[in-house]
Amino acid sequence: MAAIIEFDLPTEEFALEETLTTVPGTQIEIERVVADDPERITPYVWVRTDDFEAFEAALEDDPTVESVTRFSETDEERSYQMTWTGSIDFIVQILTEHHGTITHADGGDDGWNLRVVFPDRESLSRAHDAAQEAGFGFDVRTIYGTEDPRPVRHGLTDGQRDTLVAAFESGYFTVPRETTLEELADQRDTSHQALSEQLRRATGRLVESTLITHGDGEDA
Repeated sequence: MAAIIEFDLPTEEFALEETLTTVPGTQIEIERVVADDPERITPYVWVRTDDFEAFEAALEDDPTVESVTRFSETDEERSYQMTWTGSIDFIVQILTEHHGTITHADGGDDGWNLRVVFPDRESLSRAHDAAQEAGFGFDVRTIYGTEDPRPVRHGLTDGQRDTLVAAFESGYFTVPRETTLEELADQRDTSHQALSEQLRRATGRLVESTLITHGDGEDA
């Protein structure tokens, strides 16, 4: 049975400390991570900030950022592919040596929260012990198995959860629909495009955590 750990990590022990300090209030959501090199990782991220110009300028001077490519943008969010190096050694070790998979991560100037799935409890335990021996200052929120009912958040951010609940309560998922995407966007005081992107990502997270991560995707 797979094992899951959720923990908080200071920015100085992960990535983008200089950027997040320079542009406070920035929120970053990691959509997925590729780790095919022992010294760097390639995350695909969504960013919300009041000043994208300052954010992108800070990235250029951030020692943990090797490269960055912007993919898409709305009035409120932009998506990027980045290559991180430097202080991400701990995460690279988790992903490569201990076969962990990051299924959720979000960060800001107050630190990072990560959710990592391991093949079994033994792999998680070895990664945890190695991190402690190396002196990494992370705070464990919870550890559970994929059959444990505790992961009620299903890897959703607060914003994603609120959006899904609002959509459900407004009748967006009923047949026929009782509200449109445009009406829901007006209720949420956001743009049509931003809401559409958030609903798709939230739905993807929910499917991953309930049907994929929990192994419930077999034919009945």
